[in-house]
Amino acid sequence: MLPMMLVISIMLGIIPLVGIAWTIATGTITTVDGLFMSLILLTLSGVFFLNACWELRDRGALAFLHKNKPDAAKEGVKPKEEKEE
Repeated sequence: MLPMMLVISIMLGIIPLVGIAWTIATGTITTVDGLFMSLILLTLSGVFFLNACWELRDRGALAFLHKNKPDAAKEGVKPKEEKEE
């Protein structure tokens, strides 16, 4: 089950996107007020989605994004030594 903070962050990230859709649907996106409102709503949405992303990362749900190379020492392969001239 998802923790409550994650659910709240996702919901609070979706609500500003609905506001942007409403601004586009009413046609006020072409005014200065509509542009600034959409920028503010995008910022709010981005902050809450970033919080949700960090929460998922802390819980290990985004482990597939980390492409770590296995260490050569762990595999038993010795690194090549450089020859001195």
